[in-house]
Amino acid sequence: MDEVNKGGRPRTTLTPEQIEEVERLAAVLNQTQLCDFIGVPARTFREIMARDEEVSAAYKRGCAKAVSSVAQSLLQSARDGNITAQIFYLKTRGGWKETAPDPVEAPPTRIELTAKLPDHEHYVDDDEPEYQNH
Repeated sequence: MDEVNKGGRPRTTLTPEQIEEVERLAAVLNQTQLCDFIGVPARTFREIMARDEEVSAAYKRGCAKAVSSVAQSLLQSARDGNITAQIFYLKTRGGWKETAPDPVEAPPTRIELTAKLPDHEHYVDDDEPEYQNH
């Protein structure tokens, strides 16, 4: 069924060439930049994506191609021995994470100190030392 024109502005649609550009540029531009490039306001672009599956699919495909390309480079760097790339990959894809180890409780320790008194002290009483100057 054809849509009946109820007045107002006509719906904005993208040409096949613009849809190709959406896919190509989705890899390198954010949505606002992409909208500026093709000359469509961001709100209008979101509306187009909501009603036109071809545009939505092209945008998603472009984004996915970029992620795939960078991920392949990251994986190759990790395979080539880049430790930072290896750690990043294992944290984001391998489920690794940095956590503090559980504290280990040490058994109680008894410390005994033995002191040797200097020879110049003389004890008068067992409890109190008497110091003498020589």
